Amino acid sequence: MSYIRKIKRGNSVYLAEVEGKKINGKVIQRHIRYIGKQADGRTILSTSISDVQVEQVKLYGPLLVLNHLAEEIGLSEHLGEYGNEILSMVYAHCLDYESINQMPAWFERTDLNMMLNLEGLTEERLLNAMDSLQTQDPEVLQKHIFESASKKYQLKDSGIVYDVTNTYLYGKKCPMGKEGKDKEGVRGRPLIQIGLAVTQEAGIPVFHKTFDGNIHDSKTFQDVISSFGRYRLKPGGLVIYDRGITSGRNLLDVKALEWDTLCGVAFNPKLEKIWRKILTEGNLEQYGNYVPLKDSVFYVMKRRYKIGGVRGELALCFNAQQKRKLKESRYREIQEAQELLNSGEAIKNGLEKYFDKQERLIKSALTEAEEFDGCSCIFCTRRLPKEEMVRLYFDKDLIEKAFHSIKGIANLQPLRDFKKGFTLSRVVTLTKKQELILKTIDKKLLKL
Repeated sequence: MSYIRKIKRGNSVYLAEVEGKKINGKVIQRHIRYIGKQADGRTILSTSISDVQVEQVKLYGPLLVLNHLAEEIGLSEHLGEYGNEILSMVYAHCLDYESINQMPAWFERTDLNMMLNLEGLTEERLLNAMDSLQTQDPEVLQKHIFESASKKYQLKDSGIVYDVTNTYLYGKKCPMGKEGKDKEGVRGRPLIQIGLAVTQEAGIPVFHKTFDGNIHDSKTFQDVISSFGRYRLKPGGLVIYDRGITSGRNLLDVKALEWDTLCGVAFNPKLEKIWRKILTEGNLEQYGNYVPLKDSVFYVMKRRYKIGGVRGELALCFNAQQKRKLKESRYREIQEAQELLNSGEAIKNGLEKYFDKQERLIKSALTEAEEFDGCSCIFCTRRLPKEEMVRLYFDKDLIEKAFHSIKGIANLQPLRDFKKGFTLSRVVTLTKKQELILKTIDKKLLKL
């Protein structure tokens, strides 16, 4: 391999490309070409820049940033024997998604062999690296990584945002892949559930867990609640989650940890009765109830409420803009359905309830459907001003961005035959490292 040698001649420093060769048992330097000289710390080429030819382009700058952040929290050491191999895959996911069998070729376009001390990277080494994750306790691994990141960047653990999403699998050999309620509304696909918790302020991942695709969102939280104790989160924090996770048991479990909950609440007959009274009185859209957010406006009224024996405050939130959008969208779908029915064609699932047997519009069904458009409820076990309740709950886009990163950039698909013992949980463990690095970049950029 050739390298640049500095040659001092008097007060000048000249640069030459040389290579080491072994001749008769002795290593000698063979001169390849003269490059130029150094002056004031800068290289002056021996030829015109117009005569220079680029022989190879390598990805370097972004990798330097990613590797610096990984080194700051000792990520390779946490990951074990194959830490550098795993990091190479994490970097690839961050910058340019490639499957494992294409990684060696991608690797050659980078300077990772110098950064991570990896020479002759092979597909087998990458597969062994993925398998090595199975020998570690994923919760212990995540705990150590979060503690390192928390110490380095002085993360606040006074608030946690938790959510669940699912992703489907192209393969059929993962035992976790079960048919469930697809977030994208597609039926018949094997799914897995992914529960993810991030810090409320910076959106840094704290922990994740994977579940069978048919596990309800609220039950996933019952499982992950034990992780709060493992992470030594200080009492007095606030956990935020959507209405699909809300249950009396979950509220009690969080209360037992001396934390508070801010959550959405699904409609039920009791809430519908409360809302009908408020909407009938017509006192909601007044200045005293006005709560503006970045991209929307809510009108909010609060009252004392109880869920599963846990006392708190219920915020009744009305969004006129959302009501109008829902109404117009529904009208558009019904109009299109009428045209399809007139042509003898099938209509979209769920629209049948708006038409009778003679394919005429049932106005009462339409009135019933739009009764609570724009209405929602959030519940909090801590006394907060309504403005803060609404802001914390509806502006919590950190978790959505984290899931977008996992499902988008990581491109969750089977990476190998599951018969070899590889589980999807390890894929998400790897992906969580990617999300941690990306969020750390965001945090650093905010300081600039």
